[in-house]
Amino acid sequence: MAVYVNILGAGLAGMTAARTLAKNNIHVRLFSVQVSQRAQSNLAEGGLNAALNMMGEDNDINQHFEDTMKGGCYIADPDMVKGLCEGAPSIVDEMKRIGVPWHMEDGHIIQRPFGGQKKRRTCFCMSSTGKILTTASIDDTRKYEDSGLIERYTHHKFAGILVKNNKCIGIKIYDNHEGTYNNYSGPVIICSGGMNGMFPSITTGTTSNTGSVTAMLYNSGVKLSNLEFIQYHPTTVKITDKRMLISEAARGEGGRLCYLDGETKVYFMEDKFGERGNLMPRDVVSKEMAMLNKKTYLDMTGLSNDVWNNRLKDLRDEIIDYLNIDPANELIEVAPGIHYFMGGIKVDINHETNIEGLYAAGECAAAYHGANRLGGNSLLGAIYGGKIAAESIIKALDKYDDNSGLNEFSDDLNENIFINEEEKSKDKVLTGILIKSMGIIRDETSLNLGLCELENIESSNASFEFKSRLNLAKAMIECAINRRESRGAHNRTDYPESNDSYKKPTTVSLVNNEIIIE
Repeated sequence: MAVYVNILGAGLAGMTAARTLAKNNIHVRLFSVQVSQRAQSNLAEGGLNAALNMMGEDNDINQHFEDTMKGGCYIADPDMVKGLCEGAPSIVDEMKRIGVPWHMEDGHIIQRPFGGQKKRRTCFCMSSTGKILTTASIDDTRKYEDSGLIERYTHHKFAGILVKNNKCIGIKIYDNHEGTYNNYSGPVIICSGGMNGMFPSITTGTTSNTGSVTAMLYNSGVKLSNLEFIQYHPTTVKITDKRMLISEAARGEGGRLCYLDGETKVYFMEDKFGERGNLMPRDVVSKEMAMLNKKTYLDMTGLSNDVWNNRLKDLRDEIIDYLNIDPANELIEVAPGIHYFMGGIKVDINHETNIEGLYAAGECAAAYHGANRLGGNSLLGAIYGGKIAAESIIKALDKYDDNSGLNEFSDDLNENIFINEEEKSKDKVLTGILIKSMGIIRDETSLNLGLCELENIESSNASFEFKSRLNLAKAMIECAINRRESRGAHNRTDYPESNDSYKKPTTVSLVNNEIIIE
């Protein structure tokens, strides 16, 4: 009987992994709570980085590598980052082959400037790049669904991994339609996205990415990394129950941050950092806005009609629809919002976790971004990471036996797994504590206060999901306490400088219900 690979999550990372396996005639089960059209990948706007050197700036892969390492404050694995940057040009070609209409002029791809990068290397499709990449990937994936190599299971929810002798031999899944649990054998790739649901109301991402998958894995012995590094995107606006992103593409095309001194616009980023001040890395811009402690605006009134009509038309339409403001004529009040999680499931260069047979890719995995992600590297990281995880399984496929040892897990399919109605109010308290504690600017007193508040949340008879979320929340704050320096997206007023003794990633694990930080 054929070995199946189980993939959790049907965004760009999950679909890329699925297609990579299917191209090699390996059967895939693709599980997701929602259809791919609702995946987080759709919300990425600005573009995808690749050193194509299309703009006459002598841009090369080594410069992409250096900008990525520098942006992440040199704590990302350089071998992994090198692979990411080297793989980027072929990914752009592959996406074009499956139907992505990159912005072209005079027969070649146009690349825009993006934050933290000295050269223009961000390929884009107006400001809807993620949606277009996802749509093309869905169409290409359907070919393998039609052949039977990829089986889709939408409306299915993660309930746990099946581990024997520190080897993942399968996955436990809850069918939301049937109300039943089922075990599926084979290696597992987790592509469950970021932990947006741990920070509702201040995140730009979909709160359907609850963070519970990462939490439940952590509670099951999977090591996590760099949880203290949470990226606040500087230009977001408040909408119902969350924040809406104003893409970095707006500043890449000439948008400027300012505050008002009476009637005068003060362009504070340019005053401090020069003409490219608006395109400093996101952690730098968000920190400056937080310290400014004034209403901040994005000024796009100086953009040309050509930019609005050919590069940012969809962004302008979105702003008009949601805010009833025309950004071509009016300032937009903006504030930082949580946008990306550099930390997550710890993986090696093969995208394998500390449990054999369990892999992770995309935003759920701590891989390429170190202390701060550069815009344009997330879509790249999702596609490249999904490809590498799948290729790693292909190389090790002979180690997996279908249904080996699965029967011993058949008796525990109806555990108290998921958060119940009574626990939802406790979960709101939990997320409120995290939002208060893990802001742009932190200090030991407020972090310890948040940890004490989490300790006071009763969880003795709680569901596995809630206990896991509580443990993950504690681990986030413990990681922030433990890093006694300021680096990237982690800013401490009591330790305002970087310290070379912390120039390394954080690893956190749960052992006998005790948080262990390395």
